Amino acid sequence: MKLIHRSLMLSLCCLALSSTAVAQTQTGQTDQKVEAAKPKTANQAKEAESAIRAVLDAQVTAWNAGKLEEFMVGYWRSPKLTFFSGGRKLESWDATLERYRKNYQSEGKEMGKLQFLDLDVQTFGRGAVVRGRYELTLSDGKKPTGLFTLVLRKIRKNWKIIHDHTSTN
Repeated sequence: MKLIHRSLMLSLCCLALSSTAVAQTQTGQTDQKVEAAKPKTANQAKEAESAIRAVLDAQVTAWNAGKLEEFMVGYWRSPKLTFFSGGRKLESWDATLERYRKNYQSEGKEMGKLQFLDLDVQTFGRGAVVRGRYELTLSDGKKPTGLFTLVLRKIRKNWKIIHDHTSTN
């Protein structure tokens, strides 16, 4: 079962990465240089995982400081960014930012303190998948949590989230 799950995840990620590459080619987005795919040595894989964890750590720091735009630096700033949550599919960096603003910065809402837990980072070629759990601690003591799967791609030497699928408990 674990092997089937991993194969499915790898297939989905490859599909996401290839469709993103096709979309970039079709839309002429050549300003975002993508590093060539090549086999990773164990050291390169560790370096990639460390860099990806640094992106996520920076997101947590920005979120906890109430700096949503800084949090969004971890996402690919593109109309092709996808975000799935609550049965909705959003496309674009701008739509994702607006969703976060509406749900966490509008009147009567709060951002709380964010933690990413149980992170599993899998790198392959020029892409990666991160699975984990998030937990928000709100001022009233409530702790909303959920699971997420992120697809990342190395773009101009920086790891960026190109797809986010988040579910709430």
